[in-house]
Amino acid sequence: MKKLIAFALVAIVGINAQAQNKNAKHDIQVNGNCGQCKERIEKAAYGVKGVKVATWDVDTHNLHIVLNETKNNVDAVEDAIVAVGHDTQNKKADDKVYEKLHSCCLYDRDTDAVDTEQDHSTHQH
Repeated sequence: MKKLIAFALVAIVGINAQAQNKNAKHDIQVNGNCGQCKERIEKAAYGVKGVKVATWDVDTHNLHIVLNETKNNVDAVEDAIVAVGHDTQNKKADDKVYEKLHSCCLYDRDTDAVDTEQDHSTHQH
């Protein structure tokens, strides 16, 4: 009976270990324009405990990370990135932080809100 319980315990621990990947690869879309943005985004990502690799591509806006998921999660990485002024695919940086970026780093922000000042006289609703 003790052997059965010990086996069950080992099996449970093994399953939990597999649920959290120590080398999980993730890609996050992060807005930015230039080399300064690259440095800022990568530094913010590396500042998150568990991030082993952080590489942002200026052309594709893709941030590739390798993350130890036993120490942290992708949400924490996105939080760190928006905290330094860069929007991600899931989160938006605070306007005040964004506005403090260097002028060459002020990327075009996606606006989900409807422009209420738009002229609708040329089309029907």
